[in-house]
Amino acid sequence: MNPVVWFEIYVADLARARAFYEQLLDMTLEPMEQVEGDWPEMWLFPGDEQGRGACGALVKMEGVGPGPGGTLVYLHCNDCAVPAGRATGLGGSLVRDKFAIGPYGFIALITDSEGNMIGLHSQR
Repeated sequence: MNPVVWFEIYVADLARARAFYEQLLDMTLEPMEQVEGDWPEMWLFPGDEQGRGACGALVKMEGVGPGPGGTLVYLHCNDCAVPAGRATGLGGSLVRDKFAIGPYGFIALITDSEGNMIGLHSQR
């Protein structure tokens, strides 16, 4: 079993961050059902709780901000060069273009619209 079971990407502007990720990865995020109490607004990445890998969400939470120096999350792509090439036009930036990591495939590093560094991973 993979050790990561959940991830949260903290954002300052949820609408801007949602648009960034939906266009970057060509997918639709869904709102998380609100629970009782003081719970932050979350938008979920597509996922299967019984599938391989981790599920996660964009989160706007009081007292927790986005930015460099936090946990680095790698998102799966068919070819990481494609979304990496879209990052700048969506309000993010390219940190490092696609490069090989030996038998483990390829990665690229970007910042999102909120200043978080995100890894993109693909096998080709």
